[in-house]
Amino acid sequence: MSVESMAEDEFLQALTALEHGLDDQRRRASLIKKRIAQIRRRRAMGASYNEIVSSNDTPLIVQLLTESSIALDTWGADVRRAEARALYEEGLTMEQIAEHFGVTRQRVSALLRRPNEAA
Repeated sequence: MSVESMAEDEFLQALTALEHGLDDQRRRASLIKKRIAQIRRRRAMGASYNEIVSSNDTPLIVQLLTESSIALDTWGADVRRAEARALYEEGLTMEQIAEHFGVTRQRVSALLRRPNEAA
């Protein structure tokens, strides 16, 4: 594969975005761990959960978990879509891709469809 085609490779771009996103996930995980330790300290000192949540110590764990979930869903969808397209362009059938991914052929068809294409 030439350097030019690698630069345009949608699957490699999706993997790079995922890789950078995982760095963000590590940051969120670190914040979650700090928040857990903080909650444990405050509970040991007798604070109620209401007091802890109302103390404006942000971000809340639920907020960080929501951000993480949304980000992973987005990166995962991008990687799945790009990988399906790469395999299809290399000659695999939708059925073969579906078997590799553990999904239906209809799901692969949806992954291969470009965003501006009608269903």
